[in-house]
Amino acid sequence: MSLAGRIDVHHHFTAPAWLDWAEARGAVSRDKLPWWTRWDVNAALEVMDKTGIGTSVMTVAMLGRLRERAERQESARVALGAAADVVEAHPGRFAFFTPVFLDDLELSSWSVRHGLDELGAIGVSTRTSMDGVFLGDESHDRLLQELNERHAVISTHPMDVPAGKDGAAGLPGMPPFVCDFLLDTTRAAINLIRNGTLDRYPNLSFILPHGGGFLPYMATRLDLFGGRITPPIEPGRVRDHLHRFYFDTAGPMSPSATPTLLATVDPDRILFGTDWPPTPSHVIVDSVVPALDGDACLSEELLQGINRENALRLMPSLARR
Repeated sequence: MSLAGRIDVHHHFTAPAWLDWAEARGAVSRDKLPWWTRWDVNAALEVMDKTGIGTSVMTVAMLGRLRERAERQESARVALGAAADVVEAHPGRFAFFTPVFLDDLELSSWSVRHGLDELGAIGVSTRTSMDGVFLGDESHDRLLQELNERHAVISTHPMDVPAGKDGAAGLPGMPPFVCDFLLDTTRAAINLIRNGTLDRYPNLSFILPHGGGFLPYMATRLDLFGGRITPPIEPGRVRDHLHRFYFDTAGPMSPSATPTLLATVDPDRILFGTDWPPTPSHVIVDSVVPALDGDACLSEELLQGINRENALRLMPSLARR
């Protein structure tokens, strides 16, 4: 892979300017945030150059527990402004998604207008669930209709599995990114399928992270038992939707997973992703990218598609940066 060829669709961006803003208001404390929130442009460019990433598409992170509409909007304004500044300062190297908020459709509409129309975002990002309500719920219809009219690309990202009645969530001692994130993505994808979201809003393009969670690997089971789901999933509908989602390789994905992914999804809808910086630079440089490039299941043509061409077809504006 030639230097500066890949497009990374899964790059977490916690703006230093946003951290300053949030900490000044008591919304966060740097010392208590995960280490990967210390985003640094030089570190980002270093890992990109070492792995031949030409462009990273940033997902804008805001980790404060802000509840008031005005404060959340100002929070997003600061973070999005910082993302736009990074794009302007490094032409061609960065792009970004503007966030939408499943629990606040008015704020989402503002973010869509501000991010896409005013700042040049190339799509939107959203959590796969919020307070136990999964993407594709009927409460999201107005937002999805608005995004459908814009032919929007929607980058999704999982959260912790919601706690049960006893307050427990996941397995004790197991970080949520090991297993629970994959389950949250899978649940959201199933919700989109059973609710007919892609049928009602055919112009939307959903990117499922981490290889689609467990979805490609339990598709046959879902197809066979879909009739027991409420509302039921008709036979064949799962297979149809598997070829309509996009899937990124962040995770990192294991080469042992590649045959299943290639057998169940459209290879033209697999996109390169790193999940940096939560996935550390040395893991991406020393393990993830070499494993992908050396995967015996991937021809040069398939690899070129995953690394770059598939993302350009999905988001052609990247070619003009």
